[in-house]
Amino acid sequence: MEEKRIRLTFPDMFNETLRKFGKHYAYSFVGEEPRSYETVNKQILALISFLENKGICPGDKVAILSSNMPNWGVCYFAVTFMKAVIVPILPDFSGTEVANILEHSEAKAIFISSGLMARIDGFKSEYLKTAILIEDFSLVYSENDTSEYDPYALPSRKYEVEEEDLASIIYTSGTTGRSKGVMLTHKNITFNAIKSGVIQPINENDRFLSVLPLSHTYENTLGLILPMLYGACVYYLRKPPTPSVLIPAMAEVKPTLMLTVPLIMEKIYYNKILPTFRDNLILKLLYKVPPVRKILNKTAGKKLKITFGGELKFFGIGGAKLNKAVEKFLLEAKFPYAIGYGLTEAAPLLAGANPKNTIFDSTGPKIEGIELIINNPDRKTGEGEIWAKGPNIMKGYYKEPEMTKEVLTPDGWFKTGDLGKLDANNNLYIKGRLKNMILGASGENIYPEEIESIINNFRCVAESLVIQQKGKLVALVNINMDELEKKYQNLKQDMSRQFDDKVDELLNELQEYVNSQVNKFSQIHKVVLQPVPFQKTATLKIKRFLYT
Repeated sequence: MEEKRIRLTFPDMFNETLRKFGKHYAYSFVGEEPRSYETVNKQILALISFLENKGICPGDKVAILSSNMPNWGVCYFAVTFMKAVIVPILPDFSGTEVANILEHSEAKAIFISSGLMARIDGFKSEYLKTAILIEDFSLVYSENDTSEYDPYALPSRKYEVEEEDLASIIYTSGTTGRSKGVMLTHKNITFNAIKSGVIQPINENDRFLSVLPLSHTYENTLGLILPMLYGACVYYLRKPPTPSVLIPAMAEVKPTLMLTVPLIMEKIYYNKILPTFRDNLILKLLYKVPPVRKILNKTAGKKLKITFGGELKFFGIGGAKLNKAVEKFLLEAKFPYAIGYGLTEAAPLLAGANPKNTIFDSTGPKIEGIELIINNPDRKTGEGEIWAKGPNIMKGYYKEPEMTKEVLTPDGWFKTGDLGKLDANNNLYIKGRLKNMILGASGENIYPEEIESIINNFRCVAESLVIQQKGKLVALVNINMDELEKKYQNLKQDMSRQFDDKVDELLNELQEYVNSQVNKFSQIHKVVLQPVPFQKTATLKIKRFLYT
């Protein structure tokens, strides 16, 4: 694509796709008639005209607060094609967070799905003049113009979009509490999508099944822009991706590519796959023999691939670190998984591999066309903060010059805040977040994520968080009570007392198990039951700041 010198802007790239794949399917709900790129283009043009009537001009901010659907992409492209700036808002943000983002971004209009209307109830702003229902582009309200959407309308003017024009402000939920507006240009995002296509080639016959929110940069770049560049089709679900919704959808769509977060595969492994080996005494014994385990895992992998529709060639996992036991299973199962590493500030991908080149516990090498270094690495371990530089790095944080200076050096290096190391082949290994790292009593670096990975492999553990209290390591542990109840069904008659005793027994066993697996300075002093699931971000990472 770059050889033809097509500018790295959404309208230029989309027009190239239109020329090559105009008749091909672009977007659809599962089980419904897909719309072609030609149809999508007509909708984009009509929507630009509608926004013009509502007073939207180049540089104006337009928000999207919506669940995933074909019209999400139409809105995204209409706004960015007219040199305006899209502000995607995560659907799980609270009403207060939504209000803060709308006010901070000075959004003049919002596309909103009917199920999320309550999030803007009572919201008043000197900036927000228009609200549009995303399902059918009907007007919720407008202070400037009350004309309705005309599907045959055309824009009244032409827009010259430049590569360095601001395309999007993405507010991160993050795990640090305060959301930041990451400013990404057309070039940031399209460059990243093109280089992602180098890692895993995409063509017009590919089918994506979208399960992560489009307002998150991971799904946004790799699940919306990437398939558009190569004329592929994206399918959306009308309901949340629970197993009862997802399994029949995968059987129908037969996706070739999916993007997920670790928790999805971890749940499948611990709730569905591992119990089949643990519940049968013979299989349990055989599973401990490495050559037999590999055969059993390979058989399970074939069944898993059928569950995913049978045609999957790329199952991307990103957004957080994958549990090592789960990755070992995927590797031995020959499941087509691939690990990626990135951040919103990098639009998002910095490193990744395709399923043929995955390396255990590594994200693979940096993407083509960027620089990636370990800044000031430890002389013994080679570990240090990951820094990156390249055309995908953000312009900065919106209205936050001081916060921008903290992470962007004068010569363009982005400080990721992640700790990692590179091997001899330049494959990247993530150790954890710099701010999560705990300093031991004698100055040792303790990575809570690594201890949590061991804890999460223990039976009946759903998830965990390791924190420091009064200089000691404490593990907060959420137990899978259904699994524990199943194990101790005979106690149901007098559950309360005896069951509590079993929980205490399990936590004590867990502490002994973990301390037998970790070094002296990573020993857990206490294990505390976390009675309800931890609160999480859009990529299902635990919001650590709430618990530390």
